[in-house]
Amino acid sequence: MLYYLYEYLTDHGIHIPGLGMLKYISFRAGMAVLFSLIIALVYGKRVINYLRTKQMGELVRDLGLDGQKQKEGTPTMGGLIIILATIIPVLLFTRITNVYIVLLLVSMFWMGAIGFLDDYLKKIKKNKDGLSGKFKIIGQVGLGLIVGVTMYFHPDITVKRKYADAKVVNRNNVEQNFMPTEKITVSTVPFAKNNEFDYSGILFWMNEKDAHEWAWIVFIPIVIFIVTAVSNGANITDGIDGLAAGTSAIILLTLALFAYLSGNIIFADYLNIMFLPNMGETTIFAVAMVGAVIGFFWYNTYPAQVFMGDTGSLMLGGVIAVLAIILRKELLIPVLCGIFLIENLSVMLQVIVFKYRKKKYGLEYAQNNRLFKMSPLHHHYQKDGFHESKIVNRMIIIGVILAIVCLITLKMR
Repeated sequence: MLYYLYEYLTDHGIHIPGLGMLKYISFRAGMAVLFSLIIALVYGKRVINYLRTKQMGELVRDLGLDGQKQKEGTPTMGGLIIILATIIPVLLFTRITNVYIVLLLVSMFWMGAIGFLDDYLKKIKKNKDGLSGKFKIIGQVGLGLIVGVTMYFHPDITVKRKYADAKVVNRNNVEQNFMPTEKITVSTVPFAKNNEFDYSGILFWMNEKDAHEWAWIVFIPIVIFIVTAVSNGANITDGIDGLAAGTSAIILLTLALFAYLSGNIIFADYLNIMFLPNMGETTIFAVAMVGAVIGFFWYNTYPAQVFMGDTGSLMLGGVIAVLAIILRKELLIPVLCGIFLIENLSVMLQVIVFKYRKKKYGLEYAQNNRLFKMSPLHHHYQKDGFHESKIVNRMIIIGVILAIVCLITLKMR
């Protein structure tokens, strides 16, 4: 809104000292992260107290973990803090009509609503299972469909790729180093020299024109899979104090940097990456959410004063997935979201191995010889005697390492 105010005043010849800073994405991003952090820190406590008065305390299942029962009654639905602290600076400092901002807002509210409904059924309706798994999947598929269709068909979602011989095309006018704007389903392949992959290439039996026309058949299902997988991964990771928030902040900050570089044609030219028109605004959204998550983390570190619940974890996973997709960095997700991935895999492997051993050796053997002492993986380490703070700190360190590896891919080709 403030950006539009600046435009309106400028168009009418009104110049207020300092207001011109609003035309810079870097300034608006800095203000957004500052606002979101302050909102989360100041109003987070009020939200926690409100949730406590509404008896929105967590019902903890007895899994035999140290310190587990002491968490009984800790307020959940803390994801509302993240949503509140993100939406206000986004409305203030972004160009709200930007298609990418609209997509991210839809993703945040869509997944937040699914998570909120799950938490509501658990806490208010006393339904211990919450929202049925199939309805969660339907919601995730629905968001993936919205994102996939918008990415493929919306006219404002385009890319500009560099000419192969761009170094000798023009070094004085970098825009001439790039091809004309294209409407294609292309993504970035990490660690590869020719690092662009077009989903239409999967339809290898078609001619080039038909393959580009029908690429949506491949692209949209892949988007749906990514949104579902990452949101579930974040949801599973949210099992001990500070883990989901800490790792998500690192991922979001990395994606914010990618957004800034990809949305700036000078940096895109220097780094030899795709230039994504209109992408710079998403930097503001991403850093606003970073500030909100860090502010929430203040109250979520051990011993947690609030849990994010599915309201926060499903929402964070969904937004991270959509951010990676619109940045054409979805193939980096296995690395950047490595913590989510291993948590997801630990649950899948636990189930597969248990069923196999049960079928081959019987139920008693399978129960006594599980692959992990407990899944997800963070509970395995708890069972191994590690304090949850140590588990969280070490996983955050691993998350930082994975983020650095992803940033290195900007030049390591």
